[in-house]
Amino acid sequence: MTTAVGDFFHAVEARRHAWPLGQAHLHWHLLFDEQAVREQLVERYRSITHRPGLAPVAPSWVHCTVLHGGPVDQYRDGEITAITERVAKECQTLGGFDLVFDRPTVGTVAIECAARPGHPARQLWELTARADAETTGGRFPLIPAVYYPHLSLAYGTAGPDRAGRRELKAALADHPGEPVTLRASRLCLVAQSHDRRHITWTPLAQVTLD
Repeated sequence: MTTAVGDFFHAVEARRHAWPLGQAHLHWHLLFDEQAVREQLVERYRSITHRPGLAPVAPSWVHCTVLHGGPVDQYRDGEITAITERVAKECQTLGGFDLVFDRPTVGTVAIECAARPGHPARQLWELTARADAETTGGRFPLIPAVYYPHLSLAYGTAGPDRAGRRELKAALADHPGEPVTLRASRLCLVAQSHDRRHITWTPLAQVTLD
């Protein structure tokens, strides 16, 4: 029996600290040049990501999550502004950096590209997590609890047509493609939500790294 890719949206809704359908949560993202993302990743792997049981990510919504914060409406007056100002100030000592995204692999709940080196992105995770926790008194959990930079090209979904892990791995093994280097030059704060198929957001702030 072929193991199916799990339902990403069920996973984020069912975990202990849930992210319900339609609820906006604060996220910090690294966002990249959209044309490069489209040409080098999204279109290149379209035959893989557009299979039944997967929700492909459009180029404009491809992102590398740094931190998943709490529900936007649970932050108190002035907290988001204070977090943003602190992150911007601490980022003045950091610079932009290149991330090399490897060929996609079949994760537990998504088709994802892991990135390296992890250290500079992990610095941003530590920085944003500290700013959020110290400003809010630690009201929200640390998500992710262990950080590695990556981006997802498609999420597993529920329903009768589940994406088969073995079939996807076989398709990727025969698919051409090399690692892709993208410049991490902007750290973006967004109010992010999902509708059980797509992840979208409203921009709140941007911190320039380069």
